[in-house]
Amino acid sequence: MDILVVEDEREIAHLIQLYLEKEGFTVHLCHRGDQAVQMAQTIQPDVVVLDLMLPGLDGLEVCARIRQQPGEKDPYIMMVTAKGEELDRIIGLSTGADDYLVKPFSPRELVARVRALLRRSLRQGGQSPQLQSPHFQIDPQQREAVRSQPDQAPETLSLTTLEFDLLATFVSYPGRVWTRPQLIDKLWGDDFYGDERIVDAHVARLRKKVEPDPAQPTFIKTVIGVGYKFEDEPDVV
Repeated sequence: MDILVVEDEREIAHLIQLYLEKEGFTVHLCHRGDQAVQMAQTIQPDVVVLDLMLPGLDGLEVCARIRQQPGEKDPYIMMVTAKGEELDRIIGLSTGADDYLVKPFSPRELVARVRALLRRSLRQGGQSPQLQSPHFQIDPQQREAVRSQPDQAPETLSLTTLEFDLLATFVSYPGRVWTRPQLIDKLWGDDFYGDERIVDAHVARLRKKVEPDPAQPTFIKTVIGVGYKFEDEPDVV
């Protein structure tokens, strides 16, 4: 497994590298945001450990650009920062980060979180071969999601790993109301770290990609005081 560590404080970067390499990971170091984008394209890492405050480009911009890059892998991104304010966490998640770790942190905790991110993919094998609703076709084996719209060609959606799993979960259980803890248990299991607001951030990102109007969701509905549910009705001819 390849891990790209983007951290401008070299002592911290080498400490992270030391602990990750002890666990058998191949670690690549980068100290500038503008260089990190190119390295991510070249290396195709499985995980990016990304500091928020970087020279060249900040971590938010690096995260957004990595998510926009074509490539064989869609890496998990763990954002690391000295800023602990809730707003920073939400912004980081909204740009495509999968997890968030605040400095100072234990290197052992970072390793545990990296392993937790990588274990998510082990749960994918239990999904059904094909999932379908009136407007969505999900292929868990190929990790492909297609949206159909009236009078338009089918569109293959560009989803992150977690966005795909979230959409597949919704399509698997149309009409079911999911609480945030239930979605966390389904997607993260016992490996979850953080607070429940991470669910809201990922749902908001998914809506931007699947909803005709994310401000007025057609498919992923908010159930006030509870959580979310997925509804997909056939088009009326």
